[in-house]
Amino acid sequence: NKVIRKLVGGVGAKMKKAKVELIMAEAKIKARHKDHLVISSEGKEYSCRNLLLATGAEAIVPPIKGLNKEEALTSREILQIKEVPESLNIIGAGVVGMEFASFFNSLGTKVTVFEMMDEILPGTDSEISAMFRKDLSKKGVNILTSTTVTEIDGNKVIYENQEGKGEVEAEKLLLSVGRKANTGGIGLEELGIELTANKGVKIDEKCRTNIPNIYAAGDITGFSQLAHTASREAIVAVNNMLGKTERMRYNAVPSVVYSNPEIACVGMTQEEAESKGIACKTMALPMAYAGRFIVENEGKNGIAKIVVGEKYGEILGVHMYGNPSSEIIYGAAMAIEMEMRVKDMQEIIFPHPTVSEILHEIVFEK
Repeated sequence: NKVIRKLVGGVGAKMKKAKVELIMAEAKIKARHKDHLVISSEGKEYSCRNLLLATGAEAIVPPIKGLNKEEALTSREILQIKEVPESLNIIGAGVVGMEFASFFNSLGTKVTVFEMMDEILPGTDSEISAMFRKDLSKKGVNILTSTTVTEIDGNKVIYENQEGKGEVEAEKLLLSVGRKANTGGIGLEELGIELTANKGVKIDEKCRTNIPNIYAAGDITGFSQLAHTASREAIVAVNNMLGKTERMRYNAVPSVVYSNPEIACVGMTQEEAESKGIACKTMALPMAYAGRFIVENEGKNGIAKIVVGEKYGEILGVHMYGNPSSEIIYGAAMAIEMEMRVKDMQEIIFPHPTVSEILHEIVFEK
């Protein structure tokens, strides 16, 4: 909380310096005219030519029988608890669920994770997901995949899978089944703003909605719900408002699972590339090929993978498991964004000794 206050204060200071008027209140789009929009808030009206929608998203609370919405925690409430729980049930094994599973396991909490899919971290490289699941299981995290939660009975989660029915009791319950865009109550319905299939605001590559002069950025789009994606979308939106043509690209958006060990990915997996008809191969090495990794992660291992197009040798994706992959993945994002080929990366000089040079080792693999 102290860190957050410091960061929020810094942002506030920058906004004040830029002479941005900040109104901490509910607001709604009141009217749309030919050359301007009207926003109402606390009885006052504000006129603007351009509007950026950035109301974010909130955690989904699933309709599970017996669920007490007041007692169940989402990613917001669980950060406010004052004591480490002795036990924790987590419904959902996506990024947020697995981050908290790893975190509370490190604090000594007995953690059980329930996931409907047959593997954790859907969309992540399948080999890395499996490695992470096995490592967490060795640390004592109970992960139940291909499992459906049927009921909540007090502190018990009642579930069903191929092995039959069962129940797990825990002190706390964390819901981590996804997030939904905050589109209600701000006047979008009256304007006829077009939504996507998952109820996010639909935007084009310039971050424009279907209504002229109305843009959207961040989790409200329901796509790539990451803070750094939101920042880039906002930049694209504002530049286009000001007449500077710029487009949003999602082919090189890095994604990180802030667990221990970390997982970091950018671009396509081999399965994704092949599903799009792209002939490719995967080059990989254990993270232990980097001496710095061995020193800083004694007794541990990981993997780094580069997906490469067969025809041009272009870098399509990079997937890493091991610390500190979150600090390395930006380089891989730059390589994909700049359409680098394997032979281009071979010419880059990596500092030694660093964990990042694992990528340099991989591109010289035959």
